[in-house]
Amino acid sequence: MTTAASSTAFLGIDIGGTKVALRAEADGRKPYLATVTWPPGDDRGRDLAALAAQVRELTEAWGPVIRSVGVAMPATTYAGRVTAWPGRPGWTGLDLDATLADLFPQAQRAWADDGDLAAIAEADAAGVSHAVYLGVGTGIGGGVVLAGQPVPGPRGSCEVGHIVVDLDGTRCDCGRRGCVQALASGPATLRRAAELRGSPVGFTELRDGVAAGAEWATGAVRTSARALAAAAVSLSELVRPSVLIIGGGFAAGTPGYVDQVAAATAALARPGHRTPPVAAATLGGLSSLHGALLLARARGELLPPVDPS
Repeated sequence: MTTAASSTAFLGIDIGGTKVALRAEADGRKPYLATVTWPPGDDRGRDLAALAAQVRELTEAWGPVIRSVGVAMPATTYAGRVTAWPGRPGWTGLDLDATLADLFPQAQRAWADDGDLAAIAEADAAGVSHAVYLGVGTGIGGGVVLAGQPVPGPRGSCEVGHIVVDLDGTRCDCGRRGCVQALASGPATLRRAAELRGSPVGFTELRDGVAAGAEWATGAVRTSARALAAAAVSLSELVRPSVLIIGGGFAAGTPGYVDQVAAATAALARPGHRTPPVAAATLGGLSSLHGALLLARARGELLPPVDPS
């Protein structure tokens, strides 16, 4: 009989701009779930200390030995180092490989772009082989799955948030104008709502405003949905997925958002060419976390090596 201490466990970690989520699974055990909010400010040392404390709690309280760890990251990484992360610039230069080795010295470790991992998880959950996933949250992430395999490109991520949908649009944090992330992300939509309302708007107020039919709220969300639809249609013309999956915390929490994206996508169809169906993510805001778990179970073999050139 397998005991808790000897059973093999897999750990998925989803590292985001405001928090980190962990999920561990092992046969015969209830999954371990935890979320840690990053300390205020952009302090890499404090962030890593908070993560280490949660890992200690996991290893001390849960039981099974972690054999493999998969990490979802919104940052650009190469050769084990974080090369860019606008969401938490203090992490730039971090030796991610060494950090994970310190936290999990006995485990196999792998990491990948959070959008690519979310796409893998959502395609798996939907039971489809060809899918495009777009996640709307603090930014816009996503990925492409073809023939059941992720297609992140040689640099390791699709960077769908930086598809340009308006040449004269809002400036993105990448320096370009009109990236879909600058128009359709959660923060971008809240800023637009504040401009229309004439006062600051939080997410709860936006959600309630949409439910009440307030024009400042519905107008802000409508613009976001149309921008996301433009990016989705552009991707669909390239890869012809079976389904366009819309996820992320902002999309999941905004009433009618996915339906608006679906309508805007259909409106962009070329004569004689239907756009793919649009569906809400089935994993909610946990797509990247479940993808990280799949990466852990595959021991890092889901994705090809990264070439930065």
